[in-house]
Amino acid sequence: MIRNLFIAIFMMGLVASLMTSCAARMNVARAEKGDGEAREMFVKYGGGGESAGRQSTGDDGSSVQIERSSDGHFYADVEINGTPVHMLVDTGATGVALSRDDARSAGIATSIGMNDVVGEGADGSVHGEYVTVDRMRLGNASAEGLEAVVLNNGAQSLLGQEFLAKFDSVEIHGDTMVLQ
Repeated sequence: MIRNLFIAIFMMGLVASLMTSCAARMNVARAEKGDGEAREMFVKYGGGGESAGRQSTGDDGSSVQIERSSDGHFYADVEINGTPVHMLVDTGATGVALSRDDARSAGIATSIGMNDVVGEGADGSVHGEYVTVDRMRLGNASAEGLEAVVLNNGAQSLLGQEFLAKFDSVEIHGDTMVLQ
């Protein structure tokens, strides 16, 4: 039951992320073709969602500040097994999800087919594989032996509550997310 709840919450976050990304890319295409309203939005918000907001760590490393990206989301550069991975901070997701490319870069082995069903989405079954991340770090927060899922077709890695719980607080002040 809990696993199904985890999968449902994870899928909602993934679908929301994909919808935002698609809408941003459509606005970029419209702006490039000369659509006045889209061009105005493109210029006003600095692009089509591909640029990430800035991230900084407090002097003592106990806090991380992340600026909102032009697509309206927050992205964190997380160290996984010593490799930097650019992840969407998804406070609505229970766990951590990695794209196949990010998992490979971090030295996490997966099977070729990744045929396990790890969730259900609008288009049916979502395939991937459950893995264990050896080391994960953001600011002073770290975890070892963290369970995650690698998505067969996911392009964006997600940082969910399983890791965010390592911080005492997660707050949003305007366009800044503060993890302490």
